[in-house]
Amino acid sequence: MRIFDVLNIQHFVLYLFPAIAFVVLFALALGFHHLERPGDAQRRERIIERYPEGIEGRNAPFPFALVLIFAGTVLWSLLYIVLTGVLQVRI
Repeated sequence: MRIFDVLNIQHFVLYLFPAIAFVVLFALALGFHHLERPGDAQRRERIIERYPEGIEGRNAPFPFALVLIFAGTVLWSLLYIVLTGVLQVRI
């Protein structure tokens, strides 16, 4: 238990706001942004696989937002490991 109850609320808001902001930005990025290349329009239209019951597969472009999220996750984890060792932080 903390001496000041306000710290619990402050920490809760500091954890909650970035999570909500990330979810909103992630949804917007997936909905509106693709890394466009010259053949992407044709790739979205062309059917490359047909499955039973009318399901069709296409080779659509990969969303640029996911590329940034994957790269940021890898970069953050590598920096976290290196800086934890360099700064001699006890876990």
